[in-house]
Amino acid sequence: MAEAGEKAFPVSWEQFHRDARALAWRLNEAGPFKAIVSITRGGLVPAAVVARELGIRVIETVCIASYHEYQKQGELQVLKPVADAVANAGGGAGEGVLIVDDLTDTGKTAKVIRELLPKAHFAAVYAKPQGRPLVDTFVTEVSQDTWIYFPWDLGLSFQAPISGDRG
Repeated sequence: MAEAGEKAFPVSWEQFHRDARALAWRLNEAGPFKAIVSITRGGLVPAAVVARELGIRVIETVCIASYHEYQKQGELQVLKPVADAVANAGGGAGEGVLIVDDLTDTGKTAKVIRELLPKAHFAAVYAKPQGRPLVDTFVTEVSQDTWIYFPWDLGLSFQAPISGDRG
């Protein structure tokens, strides 16, 4: 959650869908890809959109926990690795595989994935400066002190004005 001094960036379902499709447009030139590896959980939604737009039928997941209680990024845990059939397809080491995530923040998760699939193409909808060097393709860069509120994390409620003035 955004803490004091952090900027809030709420993203609606419509905006996220537009941004995921924009990512697919950019990836269309980088392919073709044999499979997608979605980083769960955040990468599931953009992976579905990208898979549809690029006609990719093989979708695998890698399950990594990095945020705990939606508060802060902690120690990474690989809960489920990539299936060998996907990781070793083609030339091995993830060659011809597209990795999709919603956001690369500090780059810690991206680094783990890069070690697992060094030849894969890494794409994220949003990137922050610390994680950006590890991503091959992204749509929007936000500042490191921005907390992105994804549509699956939001409900309808009052949003305080940026200035903090409620009057």
